[in-house]
Amino acid sequence: MSDNLTPLFKGLRALQRPQVLTLSGPDAVAFAQAQFANDVPSLADGHWQWSAWLTAKGRVLSVFQLLRVDPQTLLLVCHDGGVEAMAEQLRRFVFRRKVVIAPAADLEVQAAFAAPDRARGAALARLEDGTLELDAGTPALPRTLRLAVAGTVPHEDAAELAWRQSDLRYGLPRLEDSQREHWTPQQLGLDRLSAYSVKKGCYPGQEIVARTHFLGKAKRSLVLLRTAAPGSPGEAVTASGSSLGTLVSCAGDLALAVLPLDRDGTGLEVAGAPAGLEPLLDGLAR
Repeated sequence: MSDNLTPLFKGLRALQRPQVLTLSGPDAVAFAQAQFANDVPSLADGHWQWSAWLTAKGRVLSVFQLLRVDPQTLLLVCHDGGVEAMAEQLRRFVFRRKVVIAPAADLEVQAAFAAPDRARGAALARLEDGTLELDAGTPALPRTLRLAVAGTVPHEDAAELAWRQSDLRYGLPRLEDSQREHWTPQQLGLDRLSAYSVKKGCYPGQEIVARTHFLGKAKRSLVLLRTAAPGSPGEAVTASGSSLGTLVSCAGDLALAVLPLDRDGTGLEVAGAPAGLEPLLDGLAR
């Protein structure tokens, strides 16, 4: 496994896929608490957490990093983009709340396979030039994310792929449009990221999430596969010629799949070729 963790780039690289959404105003925290799956008021200023936005049926629309910059400002780092559509949908629920929802078009998400300079764990750091730094890794695979002015570091397709693969190693689902609204938080393993709460008040999908948690009815879970050739989200995982599960997120020869908990893990195939189980990295929860 150590060879698989070798970084494919050094220094900072711009990531084109991730986008940032801003929620600002006196009611920003209360609004986020009513819409998102994690407990926002318990998050201290200058800290971040993983969170998710769900449908009323408890299916995942988006997984993101939620940053509480100050008492009236939240930033959502949406790693698979789509913030324009997300903002438009969220605005339908504003009603009389004092909150402004807008894409942060001036911010770019930058990544490095290195320990952050100042950020640690869930604590953000604001650097001298105003850049926000996040600790997005662990000692096993150090990673830094920065929210900075666009255009200051280069972009490379190979770097984007390397970062996406590292996300999958940590069990962070990267959802294409075809995979939104299909999976519950438990099926996507969002408990590994502490990305949802079963104790907070009402939010879309909360009843289904809590029922699954307390009654132990989850029958499928997330696994990491190494495939013989790049797979596609939605592609079947088979065993002995029968469909066993589905690929959810893909990056090169790595893929996250949702498979039954009751399985022996042998004889897995994707597109008729063998697929092997890989261990997921722990420690990305914040």
